[in-house]
Order: sequence, then structure tokens, then C-alpha cells
Amino acid sequence: MIQDIDNIELKYLTLSDYQEFKSAMIEVYSNMPNSYWRENHIKTLIDKFPEGQVVIKINGELAGCALSIIVDYDSFDDNHNYKNITGNYTFSTHNPEGNVLYGIDIFIKSQFRGLRLGRRLYDYRKELCERLNLRGIAFGGRIPNYSKYADTLTPKQYIEKVKRKEIHDPVLNFQISNDFHPSKVMKGYLEGDAESNEFAVLLEWDNIYYEKPNKKAATKKRIVRLGLIQWQMRLYKDLEDLMQQAEYFLDSVAAYRSDFALFPEFFNAPLMAENNHLPESQAIRELAKHTEDIVQRFSKLAISYNINIITGSMPEMRGDLLFNVGYLCRRDGSTERYEKLHVTPDEAKVWGMQGGSELKTYDTDCGKIGVLICYDSEFPELSRLLADEGMDILFVPFLTDTQNGFSRVRHCAQARAIENECYVAIAGSVGNLPKVNNMDIQFAQSMVLTPCDFSFPANGVKAETTTNTEMILIADVDVDLLRELNQFGSVKNLRDRRKDLFELKKLKK
Repeated sequence: MIQDIDNIELKYLTLSDYQEFKSAMIEVYSNMPNSYWRENHIKTLIDKFPEGQVVIKINGELAGCALSIIVDYDSFDDNHNYKNITGNYTFSTHNPEGNVLYGIDIFIKSQFRGLRLGRRLYDYRKELCERLNLRGIAFGGRIPNYSKYADTLTPKQYIEKVKRKEIHDPVLNFQISNDFHPSKVMKGYLEGDAESNEFAVLLEWDNIYYEKPNKKAATKKRIVRLGLIQWQMRLYKDLEDLMQQAEYFLDSVAAYRSDFALFPEFFNAPLMAENNHLPESQAIRELAKHTEDIVQRFSKLAISYNINIITGSMPEMRGDLLFNVGYLCRRDGSTERYEKLHVTPDEAKVWGMQGGSELKTYDTDCGKIGVLICYDSEFPELSRLLADEGMDILFVPFLTDTQNGFSRVRHCAQARAIENECYVAIAGSVGNLPKVNNMDIQFAQSMVLTPCDFSFPANGVKAETTTNTEMILIADVDVDLLRELNQFGSVKNLRDRRKDLFELKKLKK
């Protein structure tokens, strides 16, 4: 009875626990005679991997136990059995340099069931797996009720009915409820397990914090600081004057040790003033002549200020065609180009601008990122494809003249954060350019948006600027929270997609 419980302890298993441990196993596995670990087995496990062997004691009495080893899982195939995964019960397969925590045994004595003690043991295993930076947990789960259905159901059919709650299997139901996912049916897994007809289910749990050992002297940051630049449109004498202002902002966000600086779309539009006497389509082509120089300058600034720069966007000529493009200038000196894929009707009509064709994620020292320029953020397929490539942060440089246009970008960006379980940073320009045709006014409020769940702001807004005011915005985002959301969120937008009903794929690599 719960009222009789004074103390619950999670402790390492010791040899002094053996007799009590043996009695518990005989009771738990009463349908499998002599199925208990001998003292020499327990001694070997404790000697090899003491952290992996734990017991739960209630008022000093052993109530449950979990045994495990570390294996180099790549050395086994998915058709392994209990005998070879344990090295014929010698545990010679235990490898401290392995990559998977393998569950050897777990049980709770019958009089202590219903107290969620098994969950405590599984939680300990998960924490141990994370602490040791292992890829995940695996084990062969018994299906003790299967023998009752073996004449009418295959193991696969049985598992599906258990998952749909049509059949109750005390072991499999419990493991699924603890976030383990069935990945394969294994035949002849545990010799003598008549209740399961010697079938087992390979159950796995993925460590979302696992980082593959890196032989290079580099690390990926988990807390990423974003610096957003809400750019004031004003007239500049020349490119030197404009880049002096850009460097001022970079100096400001770098002083706060930001990892990224995001500029708006067409932040360099003021330079069109010198060609305002030309038709708009010609003036913007003159502006495109500055793009290569600007990118080179930004690349040098990225190195000197130790910051990754997303240059917003600029016009660029490729042959006779005009595109809206931007560059990721990494702090290691490398650069990547991205394109606006959907041009607005105004961009096509007034400037003769073409839509690009390349969509991809970019690796950085802060994880994978994506960039969608303004209007592209209003097409959900694009960010979904980037999310499938592992994107953590989506950057959206934008330029909108009215509050209507801003609201489209802002609300679509919020939707992208929710449906793709990622962070979205948007940055725009404010002010006016009375001496540049087709660039008269701007409306913007830059912000960092998040999914909406308990680990994030309730309204999905991490931070935001004052509307229509020149300023910078600094915000930290935790990439690990996205991993937790994917596995344990109130809803799981990415995982719950009905891929049996629809699919989304790129037509061009």
C-alpha cells in the first residue's frame, strides 16, 4: 500500500543484493524455470559496468532491477539473439567504447507494480545514455501474450493490434508508453521463452542529444545567439558609406557575442538613388554591379568579427537574367549563395526579376540553417523540405512596404516555426527612400519566432523589435529544445505527418 511506503531508493546493484535479487527473478519469471542470473554473472556485470546495473528498493526491500551493457551495435545485425548479444552470457560483448546501451534485463516484483517503478528505471537508463553520449538504447522486448494468438496472428499483426490497443501486452504496452519504438520482429531471440513463442521485438530509443565523436578541434554550439538588424533606409553617398553603416551594426551584434547577423532583403537599395534617372529595371541592374564587392567585404567582416553573416538579399546578374540572391558568409571565410525562388508580381513586372531554382540547407558551426527570402516564406513546401534536411533555424530577410505585406510574412513565419519544429528569425527594413523609385516606404518589425509548447513562449515569440524603428535584436535559442519537442512535444508535427497519404519531394537536386 502506498501509505506504507516510507522510502524509495534507486541504487547501484551490489553482490550483497544477490540473494534477494535471485528470489525476485524466480518469482517474476515463474513461467520460465531456472531463468535467473547466477552470482558469477552479476559479479561480471558489476565489474565490467557498475553504472549499468541498478535496483529500486522500497523500505529497504528490493522491488525491481535493470541490467545493461554497452555494445558496438554496428558489429551486430538486427537479427541478433539474446545469446550472441551477451557473448553467450559472458558479457564479453560489453565495450566501453561502444555506441548503444543494450538492455539485458528489467523487472519489477509483482507486489510493487502499479507504482511506475519501471518508468524510473527506464528514465535512469535514458539519463545514463545521454551522460555517456551514446547513440541510443536497444533491447529485445518479450511479447508474453503472443502465444495466445499465435494460431491466428503473425507477430507483426500482433504488434499492430497491441499498438492500436486492441490487444493488451503488459511488456510491449509498457515499453511503447516509455517512448521506445518497435523496429523489427526477431525470431528465436530468447531460448525457452514459450510465452512469446521465442519471438521478441527489437525496441529502440534514440538519444536526441547524441553527438558523433568529432576528431577535429571544433564543437557545435547548442545555445545559439542571433543578432537581427532592423535596417533604416536612408540615402548614402556611396558604397563605402553604406558598408560603414553595415559594419557599425556588425560591431554592435558581435560585441554581444552573437553567432549570426541577419540583414534585411535589399538593404542596399539606397544606392539606386544615383541612378534614379534611369528606368527602374535599369537602375536595379546598375545596383547589381555592387553585389560581388559587397559579398567580398561581408566575408572579410565575418572573419574579423567572428560572426556568421546572412547578407539579406541583393540583385545579381547571371548572364542576361536578374535574380534576387543573398550569401551566407561564415566566420571561417567560406561563403554560400541562396536565391529567392518566388519573385513577387511587382518584382517581375517592374524589374524583370527571375525566380531562382536552388533550395538547400547550410551547415554551420551552430547546426543546419535555411534561408528563405521574404515571399518564399509564404510557401510552406519550401521550409518543409528544409526541415526534412535537418534545419534548426530558418532565416527570413524581408522587405515589405505596407502592414498588410508585413503581416503575411510575419504570420507565415510563425506557421513555419510550428509546423517544422524550428526557430524562425525575420528581419526587415524601416523608413523611406523618397529618391528611389519603387522603394518609397517600408514597414517592419523584426522578431525571433518559436514553436508553441511548454519549453517555448506561449505565444511563440521569443523576442521582437519595436515596429518601424531602427535597432538591433539579440536573442538566444536552444537547439536541444527542438530535439525534445520532436520526441516529447504536446503535438509532434513532423513525426505525425500522414506520409501514407501524401509526399513532398524536390524535383530538382
